[in-house]
Amino acid sequence: MAQTLQSSPAQSAAHSGARTDSRTPAQLIEQLALAGRSAQRKLALMSDEDKARALRSAAASLRTHAGEILAQNAKDVAAGQANGLTGAMLDRLRLDPARLEAMAAAVENVAGLPDPVGQVIDRSTVPSGLELVRRRIPIGMIGIIYESRPNVTADAAALCLMSGNAALLRGGSEAVHSNRAIHAAMAEGLAAGGAPADAIQLLPTQDREAVGAMLRAAGLIDMIVPRGGKGLVERVQADARVPVLAHLDGICHTYVHQAADPEMARTIALNAKMRRTGICGAMETLLLDAAFPASGEIIGALLDAGCELRGDARAQALDPRIVPASANDWDTEYLDTILSVAVVDGIDAAMDHIARHSSGHTDAIITADQQAADRFLAEVDSAIVMHNASTQYADGGEFGLGAEIGIATGRLHARGPVALEGLTTYKWQVLGSGQARP
Repeated sequence: MAQTLQSSPAQSAAHSGARTDSRTPAQLIEQLALAGRSAQRKLALMSDEDKARALRSAAASLRTHAGEILAQNAKDVAAGQANGLTGAMLDRLRLDPARLEAMAAAVENVAGLPDPVGQVIDRSTVPSGLELVRRRIPIGMIGIIYESRPNVTADAAALCLMSGNAALLRGGSEAVHSNRAIHAAMAEGLAAGGAPADAIQLLPTQDREAVGAMLRAAGLIDMIVPRGGKGLVERVQADARVPVLAHLDGICHTYVHQAADPEMARTIALNAKMRRTGICGAMETLLLDAAFPASGEIIGALLDAGCELRGDARAQALDPRIVPASANDWDTEYLDTILSVAVVDGIDAAMDHIARHSSGHTDAIITADQQAADRFLAEVDSAIVMHNASTQYADGGEFGLGAEIGIATGRLHARGPVALEGLTTYKWQVLGSGQARP
């Protein structure tokens, strides 16, 4: 059973220490981070094949301990229901056999991806005769703070390990039993596959002060990745003394251009909103071109599917069931069966609306006009821009990355779904033949 699995040496000490000594959260984080950094140096020496073998072992362990993981998840779901978690939050939290199998398969997929570590980015020779090489290396020690989704425990562990990084994971209290069971199974499988025991650690306390200690652990933790609601990400971005890779909101737009195919537009709009409303790639605002002839059909389909629509005056004129939108609606990530709708006069007005209200996550245009599509793809400044596709595809797995550690909307280091390559940096290697600088 998963609860009988052994923790890593540093975690065992941390568990017992948290009960028997007076260490501060900062001291606990220091202990775990130092153990992780030591493990990362060993991990960096492992070959691609060695890391892949450890991950396949971890995937097998998830399957072996599926019953225990699902039982622990049921405890979290029951507690969440009792505590009044929203339907969207419960959907993120809940595991079933199919989702657990998808989790294990995602770990295996990561094992099969090309390892970016050691990859030569570019090579050149300068006038002095020195040969300069830029080569990818792991970032080092990564802290991941997340809410609700227990699959992040497995995804983050797999991506960090395959890219040669150690990880310190801190999941939300609503998924504490699930995370512990998943981590225990992963840790057993990784160790059996030859990975260092402390490469992937789970913070053994839900004390919020320990999160603060992680955010202040400059020099011990090299990067923080928050995954969760706006409150969590805002706190991390405000308090961190460690570089942060994150997105704040997923206010995703779909613009139906006047030249859109009506059936395609209807299908994509329904999928973008209603497939899973609680994910960050779900459409939150629908922009309908005033010259598009079939707006009523799209509106009717969404309403009939059970979606509440909040619209401007022109949108309300399309269907009396649309309620008025407030000024705040255009800047709200609902993560629910609620959608903002506006009618716009052409592509310039659509892009102006997106520039004012998009969170820079994912925005899409539906059109048969290639020139309009090219303008949208070039001019909309979001991490992901799409043509004739549902925003629900904003996902590392769908991008062929195996899994993702998160989606970044900033402009530094990595942008969009962050997977193996996004978890690397680079160093310069300078190859000389005796040069001394004059």
